This record gives sequence, C-alpha cells and structure tokens, in this order.
Amino acid sequence: MTDHLRQIANDLSRDLDLDQPMVQVTYLDEVPKGVTQHPGGVPSVCTFFAEGQKKAFYAALPAHEACEIGAFVMGAAPEGELGARLMATVGMMQKEGYLRPGEEAKIPRNATAPKYVAYGPLGSLPMPPTNVLFFARPKSAMLAMEAASGPVPMNGRPMCAIVPTLNQGAGVAVSMGCVGSRVFTQMADDRMLVGIRGDHLDSFHSAVQKIAHANRLVGAEDLRRRETSERPFVP
Repeated sequence: MTDHLRQIANDLSRDLDLDQPMVQVTYLDEVPKGVTQHPGGVPSVCTFFAEGQKKAFYAALPAHEACEIGAFVMGAAPEGELGARLMATVGMMQKEGYLRPGEEAKIPRNATAPKYVAYGPLGSLPMPPTNVLFFARPKSAMLAMEAASGPVPMNGRPMCAIVPTLNQGAGVAVSMGCVGSRVFTQMADDRMLVGIRGDHLDSFHSAVQKIAHANRLVGAEDLRRRETSERPFVP
C-alpha cells in the first residue's frame, strides 16, 4: 500500500507539475500504531494540512478545537465552550459583513466527527487515505478538474470544508481558500487547494496520466497554429 501510494504521489506530482507534496488525510477510530502524535497548539485545522506536507503524524479531535469553525466542519458538536466560541465568531463575521446571515448553515460539514486524524505526505502513513489534498497553481487545478469523472464542486470559505465535500461524495473538489487559511498555512496568492476522495485516487491517477498526455499534444498543436498565424497588428 505504501509503495503504491508513493508511486501515485510521484506520478501525480510530475503530471500535475506540483512543487509541494501531496497530503494524505485519514480518519481513524483508534490511535494509529507507529505514527507520532502531534503536540498540538495549532491555531487552525488547515494548519494540519500544511504541516502534513512535511511529516506524518496524528491528532485527536480535541487537538483541532482551537479552530472553532474547522472543528464544526469536521463534525464536532457545537456545544459548551466550543459552541460559545463558534457563535461568537460567526456573530463577529456577520457583523463585519464577512458572512451573510444564514451562510454558516450552508457550509459543508461531516455528519460524524472522526476520533483521530492522521496526516502526512501521500504514502508516508501505514493506512489508506480518506482524502488527498494538494496546494496547486491554477494550471494544475485545471488538469485535475479535466481528469475528474464527474462534476467538480468549488468552494471558498472555509477552506477546510473541502474535506466534508469529498466525504459527501465528490471525487474531486477545489477550494479557493479563505483569508484564514491563507494566513495560517501561508498559502501563496497564486495557489488553491485541490482534494481527491481516497477511494477515487486510483481512477484519478489513471485519468491524470491520460489528460496530461492529451494536453501536451493539444498544446503543441495550438502552439503551432499560433506561431503560423501570428501577424503584427498594424492600426
């Protein structure tokens, strides 16, 4: 499994022209054996996405709850202190015009929260991915969308909602991110987040190989046409 996933990671990184590692996200009911526990103290759920590019680790659900929006999206019950912080944050965002009234109720959310989540570069964990995420330039996202076998939902705030979007059935999804995710993950202005549902990864891998090859051929033909038809514009 690990070797297979590493090969997929290498192939997709090449064919999609990625310059950052793909991140595996795996939902778990038990502590994974042989995987280091994250020390905690991160300000957002999406911070785990960024840190998962560098090394493998796992975190229990409470370690995600410093981010009340992200924890809610993961499926944590909006009760007690977490619920109070969530209501205060949503209220502030609505007051400032960041959220429209009722918009929070439409944010994709897991029906059930995981007990533990493992993160790491694709192929670095001893279990299959629930989802795979990668930070992409627009051209890479274009190829991913072309390789998708069905509609590709695109969302913005919050970026972490891409995970329940995948869990609810999308094979491929794209998030433009949100201001918080760009601050916490230091995501560049020319990047967005692309997600692949774990059980869709093998078919996506095959589709990307085909679409990348097709794009090279079509691109070469388009370049030929441009170069043979270019004329200087004379007003």
